[in-house]
Amino acid sequence: MVRRRAARGVVSPDSSPEICCLGRARGTRGFVVDIFDEVEEDLRAERAQALLKRYGGLLIALAVLTIGVAAGWQAWNWWQAKRDLAAGTAFLAAMTTAQAVGPASDVASRKAAIAAFEQVAATAPDGYRTLARLRAAALEADAGDLAGAAALYDQVAGDSSADKLIRDLASLLWAQRQLDTADPARLEARLKLLAEPDNAWRALASEDLALLDLRQGHTDAAKVTLRRLAGDLSLPQDLRGRASLLLSRLGG
Repeated sequence: MVRRRAARGVVSPDSSPEICCLGRARGTRGFVVDIFDEVEEDLRAERAQALLKRYGGLLIALAVLTIGVAAGWQAWNWWQAKRDLAAGTAFLAAMTTAQAVGPASDVASRKAAIAAFEQVAATAPDGYRTLARLRAAALEADAGDLAGAAALYDQVAGDSSADKLIRDLASLLWAQRQLDTADPARLEARLKLLAEPDNAWRALASEDLALLDLRQGHTDAAKVTLRRLAGDLSLPQDLRGRASLLLSRLGG
């Protein structure tokens, strides 16, 4: 009877002493394990409290700093969006004023348009500032103030915050507006930089160099440049057409 119950894992009062001792040992072992678990939990809690006392202020400061940085970033984005919107509105208003200026417009209308663009250039961020200077320069040149236009083109060409493509365009316009009047050496120096093979404005700069050669009486040099432009199939058709027409007038 005892053997059957022992086999089934049931311990009865009349079980053998060995079985009873085994059950007590297991119970004692479980009790000891529970005590160790409680001690370990207490130690963890004490360590956590000690770390919190030691670094709690720093953690709070880091949390506040993180929140402050996030709030500052949002405020900065909001301010930038507001500034860009104001600059865009002012630029469109200046464009509207400029569109009303025609060949027969009075001086006051032209000056008002120039002043509107100059105001945008003085207060707007980089992109709008560059565009406003270019438009003001064009208006100055159309009004006959080549010196004023050249000064504005030079500002754009020397503005490191502007894209290189725009800076080179300003240099090209600076030369084109003064091709018949400015010092040939200065014009040639700037145009040759723009005529480099890797420059986006190389074809137009080369065309202007040919015209500058003609101004100085260097007809043969102008013909060489014009032949190269006329035969370059990678260039736009209208530019090749202009080169071919001018070359034919020069006798090929």
